[in-house]
Amino acid sequence: MTTPRICVTTATLIALAACSVPDRADQSSLGTRPNILLIVSEDNGPEIGAYGEPYVSTPNLDALAASGVLFQNAYVPQAGCSQSRAAFLTGLYPHQNGQIGLATWKFGLYRSDTSNIVRSLKEAGYRTGIIGKLHINPPEAFPFDFAKIPSANFQREDMGRYAAFAAEFMGQAEQPFFLSVNYPDAHRPFLRQVDGIPERPLQAADVEPLEYMGLDSPELREQTADYYNSINRLDMYVGDLLQALTDSGKRENTLVVYLGDHGADLLRGKRTSYEGGVRVPLIVRWPGLQQAGQVREELVSTLDLMPTFLEASAGGEVAGLAGRSLSPLVAGGTPPWREYLFTEFHLHSNHNYFPQRTVRDQQYKLIRNLMPNTLNPGHAFTLGRFFSEGELQEAARRAPQRVRTAYQAMGRPPEYELYDLTVDPYEFSNLASDPSHEDVFERLKARLQQWRVETEDPFLDPANAARLKADIEATRENGEYVRPAGWNYSAYLAPSGRVDRSPLR
Repeated sequence: MTTPRICVTTATLIALAACSVPDRADQSSLGTRPNILLIVSEDNGPEIGAYGEPYVSTPNLDALAASGVLFQNAYVPQAGCSQSRAAFLTGLYPHQNGQIGLATWKFGLYRSDTSNIVRSLKEAGYRTGIIGKLHINPPEAFPFDFAKIPSANFQREDMGRYAAFAAEFMGQAEQPFFLSVNYPDAHRPFLRQVDGIPERPLQAADVEPLEYMGLDSPELREQTADYYNSINRLDMYVGDLLQALTDSGKRENTLVVYLGDHGADLLRGKRTSYEGGVRVPLIVRWPGLQQAGQVREELVSTLDLMPTFLEASAGGEVAGLAGRSLSPLVAGGTPPWREYLFTEFHLHSNHNYFPQRTVRDQQYKLIRNLMPNTLNPGHAFTLGRFFSEGELQEAARRAPQRVRTAYQAMGRPPEYELYDLTVDPYEFSNLASDPSHEDVFERLKARLQQWRVETEDPFLDPANAARLKADIEATRENGEYVRPAGWNYSAYLAPSGRVDRSPLR
């Protein structure tokens, strides 16, 4: 049995907030530097109850949204684990900081002395801690005082340790803290249950595939169900963590941020520039500042977190950051905000190099494929690794023509893809060659080019894209890619002032 998708309104969240948030007059955090608790989940978009997802049960995240601020249009700069995490910790786009691919494939920051949240807050007098993986090279660039569970832990072993270690860290001293807690759910493998959680796991018959995939089959329903089971389990762990914060006595002076590092590892999600890959949940609870129960529609980026945390901590300014503080939005203001938001893609592992640049406004989105009309290896990588070919072919045969056309184009994309997100939120109808959208196309194309110049995008020179491709192909042995000892791409990709000639290890 299926359930229609629903939306949670601002009024609903405000009503919930009235039941779950102490009176602001009772809060003593005004004028103080808050602790900062950053909660990061893996490989999930906004498929939680507070964003209107009917197939999950996420009471803890929903309550966090009700007592804080939910950002409806939040994005990561690149839909990859290392790339996303390096971006929000440095406040820079991947092409600016150098973490353009996975750390496990030896990609890393151009410079180990790149400014980052951890170093800045430590210098401002904060204790710094991380639980779960960092997944950025070099790890020593992030001087945490406390570090536990450094592995990805995709088998979800001893998950109670996350909240236990958090409680230990939060109780160690009275100076303000920054703690990053990184959970493995909802990364593959999509485990149906871990230690009996969730108690009643969803089955394929209980769900429908995510709409942005555009396809339906028994296999897709089964994978979607277990993806949702991972999110249901994540919510329980987040609840344990937030209880540990309450038990520490520091809840009312702690800025809590929850986000996903990028979208789901499903069709047209992770490793793409589509909305299913780059749009994420972002919830902020900031006692003493916020107007609780808000649903903000502004275009925000996880690049905005570093300036937000610097402002909250009085940690000083860092020049050249790509984002801006979210504080006026959290406080309920209506400041002038960005009209355009940008994302990008380079590669994940060596198997899927296919550089892209994107821009969107409140209605339209433009993707520029920098190697147009060539094979996109990422498309075949996803299809071949996670899905049965025959079943997908049958699902595609049953799909509407525009969905079939979109999947065909993903294998060998044109230079430009233009989508009207108000009528086509799942990006199936490319309007780039539609004469009636020529003005929109030219406007977004010009703005994307301006941003690339402003941020010193090294791929403005096509020779750099070709050189990196050649370096990547040089790692292929006997038809298979192998992980290199290191890279020298900082020598030709790093923007001015960020060049480090030493190989990335």
